[in-house]
Amino acid sequence: MNKKLFLILTTLSLFYTLIGCNNKSMSEDKHNHSRMQCNLSNTNLDATKMFTLCKKLAEQGNADAQYSLGRIYEFGEGVEKDLTQAFLCYQKAADQGDDFGQFNLGRMYEFGKGVDKDLTQAFQWYQKAAVQGNDGGQAALGSMFQVGKGVEQDLTQAFYWYQRAAEQGNFSAQGLLGYMYRFGAGVEKNSIQAFHWYRKAAEQGSAYGQFELGQMYGLGEGVEIDLLQAFQWSEKAAEQGSVRGQLKLGRIYAFGVGVEKDLTQAFHWYQKAAVKGNVNAQSYLSNMYSIGKGTKKDAEKASYWLQKSNGGGS
Repeated sequence: MNKKLFLILTTLSLFYTLIGCNNKSMSEDKHNHSRMQCNLSNTNLDATKMFTLCKKLAEQGNADAQYSLGRIYEFGEGVEKDLTQAFLCYQKAADQGDDFGQFNLGRMYEFGKGVDKDLTQAFQWYQKAAVQGNDGGQAALGSMFQVGKGVEQDLTQAFYWYQRAAEQGNFSAQGLLGYMYRFGAGVEKNSIQAFHWYRKAAEQGSAYGQFELGQMYGLGEGVEIDLLQAFQWSEKAAEQGSVRGQLKLGRIYAFGVGVEKDLTQAFHWYQKAAVKGNVNAQSYLSNMYSIGKGTKKDAEKASYWLQKSNGGGS
C-alpha cells in the first residue's frame, strides 16, 4: 500500500469521509522514488526537514513533491499552516496530471479552503482524478452526482462511481454503495448487496458501515435477524463517535435488545449523543434525570436537557 490515505468530508447528514487510493498504479510507479523521499509518513525525517526536502523537490517541478508540500501546508507539518499555499501546491501537481493533486484540488474548491468555494471546479477536478483511477476522486465524484453539487443530480452516475471506488477498497464508497443498493438509488434495490457492501465498509473500520450493518442485522434486511450482531456493530460505531450509533446503543441497553438491560449504560450512551446535539438523546436524558433511571434524580438537569431537546438553551 504505497499510496497515501486521505480524508475528505462531503454530503447529506450521513456522508462522510473519503479515503484515497490504496491500489498501486502506473502513475505512482512513475514517481515512486520521490514519493518515498518526500512522504509525510517518513519517520526518518522530522517535520521541518521533511518540509525543506519537499519544497526543494517541488521547486524542481516534481509533481509528487508539489502534492506532498500541499499536504504539509494544509496541516501545518513543519511549517505554519497556510491553506493558500496548500491550494497553490495542489494546483501545480494537478496541472501536471497528478491524480492526488487533482483530488485534493477538488476538495479545496468544494470546501473553499485556500480559494473561493466553487463546486463546478470541484466537480471537474474530482472527475480528472476519478478517470485516472483515484478512488478518493471516484467516491467524491459519486457524491457530487448523488446530491447534485457542481453538476446535475444523476443517481446512475453516482452509483457507477461509488462502485468503481468500492471495488478498489475505498470504505466510504463501500458504505455508500450499500446505501444505494438498500434504497434502490441509481440501481435496483437489493438488500443482499446492501448488506454485502455495508459489511465490507464495516470490517475496514467505517463507523457509517458499522452502524448500517447493525441496522441490517437488527431488521433482518439482507441477512437473518441477529440481535447480538446488531448490538456488536452498533457498539463499534458508537465507540468511534457515531452519534446515531451512540443513540442506538443507548436504546439497546435501555430495552435489553440483544444484550442484558443496563440503564446505567443506556444513560452513558444517551449522554454522549446528547452533548453532540442529538435531540432524541437529549429528550431521553431529560427523562432519565427526571425519574432517576440510570442516574441520580436531578430536576434541574432534567429541565436543562428538556429545554435543549426543544431547541432552547445554549
